[in-house]
Amino acid sequence: MSIKVAALSALLAIVPALALPTPAVAKETVLADPKPGFDNPRRIMLQLTSDDPKVINNILYNAVNLQKFYGQDNVQVAVVAFGPGMEALYARSSPVRERVESLLQYGVEFIGCGNTMETTGHRPEELIQGVEVVTAGIAEIVERQLQGWSYVRP
Repeated sequence: MSIKVAALSALLAIVPALALPTPAVAKETVLADPKPGFDNPRRIMLQLTSDDPKVINNILYNAVNLQKFYGQDNVQVAVVAFGPGMEALYARSSPVRERVESLLQYGVEFIGCGNTMETTGHRPEELIQGVEVVTAGIAEIVERQLQGWSYVRP
């Protein structure tokens, strides 16, 4: 009888382990052809339309993650800001000025909306050094999409 009790105890100890879900395994992202490279980088725009520091930081993390995934030489990242998102790009008030300056050094392009600046009474000199200005941020997104850029609104 003691052998049966020991066997039953061992079986009961194993059963709960069998019912546990298996941990998720990361699946590699399959790169589409043509593969990204120095001569054929992925071109990705991120839209920035919020002045919430959490949202802004999330978008900047996305830019970093894209460079990590593809490799800095295999991707072009542009952050296009308009509306309240412009607050991230003004040197005096940006809650993320140091991060923007750092990402500019790593080749991330920051583009500000001239229409928003005009409406809010800002001048190009007020932007973080290295930020570009276009007439209309939303039109910049449209035109870059037509040129083959991928558009992401995080």
